[in-house]
Amino acid sequence: MQVSDILLQYGIRPSIHRILIYQYLMDNKIHPTADTVYSNLHHKLPTLSKTTIYNTLSLFVKKKVIQELPLENDELRYDVNISEHAHFKCEKCGKIYDIAAKADVPQLPTDFKILRSQLFLWGECSCCI
Repeated sequence: MQVSDILLQYGIRPSIHRILIYQYLMDNKIHPTADTVYSNLHHKLPTLSKTTIYNTLSLFVKKKVIQELPLENDELRYDVNISEHAHFKCEKCGKIYDIAAKADVPQLPTDFKILRSQLFLWGECSCCI
């Protein structure tokens, strides 16, 4: 499926900037920050600004085509994998991995509604042990 088709499926008008940003996220499943996205794309499209990156990522999160990961130190990262899964961050190398897992949902009162949940794990990856 083409990136433009995916964006249209989520109600997002596919501009050159949006296609480039989403394609980067699909090709680089490293859970990048907005600054990482910018530093890797601005040379490909000189008209791309940090503001465009932030606004586009915000739109993608709002439309639920990507998810925002508030891991630590007020640093937001972005994940193109919107399926239910956990995240593991290696404390030595800093890489973030998708982990197949379903988080146990706590028992909430009947008048509560869970809209989303995230599970984060920290430790050392197999490369760093």
